[in-house]
Amino acid sequence: MSLKSAFEDLSQTTLGAFADCLKRLEYLGGLRKVRGGYWHWGFSKVHGEAAAKKAFREAHRAAVSEVLCTPLRTLLQNAESSSEDAGVDPEGYLEKLREAELLPEDPGAGSARHLNSVLHALLGLERNRKSNATPQVSRQRPPLDQSPRHPEDSAGYAAQPVTKGEVEG
Repeated sequence: MSLKSAFEDLSQTTLGAFADCLKRLEYLGGLRKVRGGYWHWGFSKVHGEAAAKKAFREAHRAAVSEVLCTPLRTLLQNAESSSEDAGVDPEGYLEKLREAELLPEDPGAGSARHLNSVLHALLGLERNRKSNATPQVSRQRPPLDQSPRHPEDSAGYAAQPVTKGEVEG
């Protein structure tokens, strides 16, 4: 049996079980207590309280950095798969993340704003994608013979049909 540090154990075993960086960040944010520190009884029992807290703090900072460095397209795909696992739609999942306490204690300059911006952008992209996926009748173009045209401009448009009794001219 090889001996692992608390951080290696946490990174490879516990966090390695999560498919994407959003789920890892969500998990670590959920373990963090309101006053700082982390609570995971089994991990503390195996590695000791101090080593466990240090490992969680380091892993949490790494998870925030990973999310902030990941392209939005990848994060949007992660949100889709994570929302399916959670049984909610991607928009609901992203709303839940925006409301959660995801940052570690003393996250670093700009991290809170940056993470909030990333989550806001993801939510906007998801809403935009959702609205574009829904067909909207008002966006359908009329047939060419019914296209609106300026009275002085007949070039490029289909000729208006002649009805009975009208004379072309």
